Amino acid sequence: MDKPLRNALPWLWLSAVVVALDQLTKAWVLARLPEYTAIPVIDGFWYWYRTYNTGAAFSFLSEAGGWQVWFLSVLALAISSLLVYWLSRTARGDWRQALPYALVIGGALGNVIDRLIHGHVIDFILWYYWPGKPWPAFNLADSAIVAGAIGIALFGLWDGKRGQKAG
Repeated sequence: MDKPLRNALPWLWLSAVVVALDQLTKAWVLARLPEYTAIPVIDGFWYWYRTYNTGAAFSFLSEAGGWQVWFLSVLALAISSLLVYWLSRTARGDWRQALPYALVIGGALGNVIDRLIHGHVIDFILWYYWPGKPWPAFNLADSAIVAGAIGIALFGLWDGKRGQKAG
């Protein structure tokens, strides 16, 4: 794949916005929300709930003894670097690739900042998918990562099918 003349690196502005919003919301959480206390937004479905995660998604590696903070930070930085490289190889107008990459980069960096400053990620959104069954608490960075990953998968599948029809 040749490097386009006008690459998608300007999409990193979106990554910066995600990082800024993520860190602003977490600062609000630290200043305003009590720990481990559910505050209803939509009772029975959505709560503010300040908690911490030393691991990855679904608290994977949360009991690993501390090394996971560095491992997950290095992994997130490596993936973000790869996605920045891919942005540099993506045409600026190709929003189906650039948008998801930028979301994942911003979300990953937002959580890396937490790990490096606090030693854990601050989570505060708690949703119940069934009465009495909460989804694990998450934050805006996690939301950006998931939205970006879904975009990468869907647009990759969509582009793959379009390429098959053309061939």
